[in-house]
Amino acid sequence: MRVWIVFLLCLAGKALSAPTEEEIVVVDPVVEVGTNPVQVETGEFDEAIEVVEDVMAENPCLNHHCKKGKVCEVDDSNTPMCVCQDPTTCPEPAGEFEHICGTDNKTYESSCHFFATKCALEGTKKGHKLHLDYIGPCKYIAPCLDNELSEFPLRMRDWLKNVLVTLYERDEDHSLLTEKQKHRVKKIYENDKRLQAGEHSLDLLALDFEKNYNMYIFPVHWQFGQLDQHPIDGYLSHTELSPLRAPLIPMEHCTTNFFTQCDADTDNYISLEEWANCFGIKEHELNV
Repeated sequence: MRVWIVFLLCLAGKALSAPTEEEIVVVDPVVEVGTNPVQVETGEFDEAIEVVEDVMAENPCLNHHCKKGKVCEVDDSNTPMCVCQDPTTCPEPAGEFEHICGTDNKTYESSCHFFATKCALEGTKKGHKLHLDYIGPCKYIAPCLDNELSEFPLRMRDWLKNVLVTLYERDEDHSLLTEKQKHRVKKIYENDKRLQAGEHSLDLLALDFEKNYNMYIFPVHWQFGQLDQHPIDGYLSHTELSPLRAPLIPMEHCTTNFFTQCDADTDNYISLEEWANCFGIKEHELNV
């Protein structure tokens, strides 16, 4: 439960600087809820570099951004361009927690190795199908039974509610939630009927959702908004969904089935309406 809250907490910070490509989220072994441990190299391309103008002119790559998997090089006319990174130039991983499992069921040493490989396959059928599957080395994922799949949204809704309450309690510098969001969460936080965080039976979670339905609307809507960033269009692509699903799969073996089921029209995007249906929320009540 606590590990869940840790990595979901980090998603709040991601809304302000959401990824432009498949984002990597890595969970260090942690027990207590704390600061964001999840994002790999969050400021990988954002570190401030003090450079005098003449040096900038000599090396235009210092001010040229390349997406993950690519590095900057200059051509004969000293023009910067992005080329695929050689995987052998990637830093050695600090540990197994940096490993990545791709949809090709291959374990990559780190996100750097994964994106460098994906870049080299650009334009190929294999490269088009290659995505980040989950965090950690590839392993056997048990089949998801129908009854287990039906239980997934019960726990997920409760976790999302608890994450927002935790964010509200910790947002001392007003950087985690907007004022409008804090106003919404405050109503949940101060509600005496709120089911407190903890391990609860599925029957109790189902009963609480029925009795306190309105408490769950905003957490579900908030999570969709956290993920819907590039572009903000009311649809979640595989890339946008990755920061949530990638850390979940090793812990929750029904994750892939759940999000596949959410895409009811099988167009490879999860719309706001489909997202609402997945969590048992009436779609029109998410437009708040």
